[in-house]
Amino acid sequence: MPAATRPASTIARYVSSRLGQSLLVLWAAYTVSFIVLYALPSDPVALLAGGDASDITPEQLAELTAHYGLDQPLVVQYLLRLGGVLTGDFGSSIATGRPVAQVIGEAIPPTLQLAGLGFLFAVLTGAGLAVLATYVRSRAVSTLLLGLPPLGVAIPSFWFGLMLIQWFSFQLPLFPAMGDKSIASLVLPSITLALPTGAMIAQLLSKSLATSLREPYIDTAKAKGADRRRVHLRHALRNAALPAITMTGLIVGQLLSGTVVTETVFSRPGIGRVTASAVQQQDIPVVQGIVLFAAAAFVLANLAVDLVYPLLDPRIQLTAAPRRRRQAPASPAVAPTAEAAEAPVPDIDAVLEDAR
Repeated sequence: MPAATRPASTIARYVSSRLGQSLLVLWAAYTVSFIVLYALPSDPVALLAGGDASDITPEQLAELTAHYGLDQPLVVQYLLRLGGVLTGDFGSSIATGRPVAQVIGEAIPPTLQLAGLGFLFAVLTGAGLAVLATYVRSRAVSTLLLGLPPLGVAIPSFWFGLMLIQWFSFQLPLFPAMGDKSIASLVLPSITLALPTGAMIAQLLSKSLATSLREPYIDTAKAKGADRRRVHLRHALRNAALPAITMTGLIVGQLLSGTVVTETVFSRPGIGRVTASAVQQQDIPVVQGIVLFAAAAFVLANLAVDLVYPLLDPRIQLTAAPRRRRQAPASPAVAPTAEAAEAPVPDIDAVLEDAR
């Protein structure tokens, strides 16, 4: 049923269910991070003091404990900190004394610039590689192209970033090696960040394209006179791209985790540098704030997919039940049979050979 003809109550229940699940994930992320940082057997006061606290007096240690509320029972600490988060108070940084929200807020814009350009590079290179690998007629070239995504996933990002600096900053001085003073300084770190993400997109999209090329609607399109390019780009790619949309949450997580290495290698400000510095300085409030920020970004990405996906694929049922749409979409013209559902996934080389 098209989204426009669905009852408003059904849509409202669907949106409410997804919002409730998102809030539950955020609460779980905060609780787990609190347990890891505060409740595990350790001495948080010593961590806050920067070591084993042997260089401060007992009076200073007690004052530090009371200042951060660590003299309260663990349950009281949890409730107080959770209440602060609900009101927008994430505490203060141990290293600088500044509010955690301010520290993270200042680091978000440069990270968004880097992640946005990296995402653009990843989509263009990943999708382009998948389309080219499944379109070329030469089986040798196709096999070579399909072997690149696993290599991109296996290459360490820090090594790749250092090689880019060596080649395009020192040997060929085309781009700055570090900093964020110009748009040119975004190019190398964005390419470094896009490498594993683009490889992941290429792997998923190439397999989805190979499966779509064997669907009955492809034969129907060919029978109607559609040329090979139109069949590949308009019919197969349009349906093969739908499963890739469900990877948005993983892609966001990949980009956020990649900024830690990328911003450190290229000496750029951002969430990644703040994370590395907070972990090194054992700045617990900042670490917990970053964990919650990362969880919020992941949740928002998945929530957007949950709300948009039924508009892209009208066959999705708007229910509060667990999602069951993580498979490639079936033929829009022919419903899958029981035999088709049980059939094994075709070999990608055989599929591409038939498509050629």
